[in-house]
Amino acid sequence: MKSSNHLIRAKRIEKIGISFLTGITTLTIIPIILIVGYIVYKGFPALSWDFISDFPQNGMRDGGILPAIVGTIYLTLGTALFAVPIGIGAAIYLSEYANDNFWTRAIRIAIINLAGIPSVVYGLFGLGLFVYFLNFGTSILAGSLTLAIMTIPVIISTAEEAIRAVPQSFRIVSVSLGGTKWQTIRRVVLPQALPGILTGVILGLERAAGETAPILFTVAAFFLPRLPSGIFDATMALPYHLFVISTQVPGMPIKIQYGTALVLLIFVLGMNFAATIVRSRARAKREW
Repeated sequence: MKSSNHLIRAKRIEKIGISFLTGITTLTIIPIILIVGYIVYKGFPALSWDFISDFPQNGMRDGGILPAIVGTIYLTLGTALFAVPIGIGAAIYLSEYANDNFWTRAIRIAIINLAGIPSVVYGLFGLGLFVYFLNFGTSILAGSLTLAIMTIPVIISTAEEAIRAVPQSFRIVSVSLGGTKWQTIRRVVLPQALPGILTGVILGLERAAGETAPILFTVAAFFLPRLPSGIFDATMALPYHLFVISTQVPGMPIKIQYGTALVLLIFVLGMNFAATIVRSRARAKREW
């Protein structure tokens, strides 16, 4: 009888816990849906081919946002070019080669702390190092390097965790069959860790694509009537353009502000969608 009452009580507590977690999840998701829905509702009337493919006109109150879109794509690609190889390489070293000692633990703590530094600090660092000291000027190169430095800690942390999650038995079997350390990492560990690595890469690049402070100091232009022609040119970017038209341009039509926000949202979600497809295919091939 006591065991029966105990079982009933345990099931009741479990139901209460599940209901509580469901409520918390709902409270988290509903505001996000409402925000996204409101941006779509207010911004969709502004979307058109001219809005996407034209240059701003009439003090940015008319025309399109093509320079900001192109600039955001350039900055995201530049960030990926610098941050992804360095981040994944550092993660491989820390998880597969480095000894577990005081220095590696200190490095991991430093990486975690770097991931939490405000973006404006990275912007000031990029301004001092890349814009002034290395004399890159306000350019795509300076902005990409600054965003890469900001993104690398996120990629290292998530990639290292993904690599460490691969069962040790995979490594043992590969080595026992005559594979070298690097062959084991390249042909066995990395393919199995790919879903987690992609998650870190996309999280880092999404943060870079949506940041305003770093590009404000290193690359962003208030208005450019042309597209950048090289890595040493300044460029417009969607986050900074959205800030400018929302705070610095009087009489700006509200639909253009929300239309720009919607384009930025579509850009970020598009990256996420593409990564989800690749990640799902990688998980389908995973053997554990």
